[in-house]
Amino acid sequence: MSMWASLNRSVFKKTSTFFLAAALGTFFFERSFELASVAIFESLNKGKLWNDIKHKYEH
Repeated sequence: MSMWASLNRSVFKKTSTFFLAAALGTFFFERSFELASVAIFESLNKGKLWNDIKHKYEH
């Protein structure tokens, strides 16, 4: 049995499981994209962010 047939039988057959798969896929994609974006932004701006310089201004 092909992967597509297995996926079709288990996920796409019912609307409720298709919706659940789409919602979970969207949630995990958004969360991982957010974490990757923040990591890239912080690595490109190292030394310029408040967390890096706040020791100079707080007493």
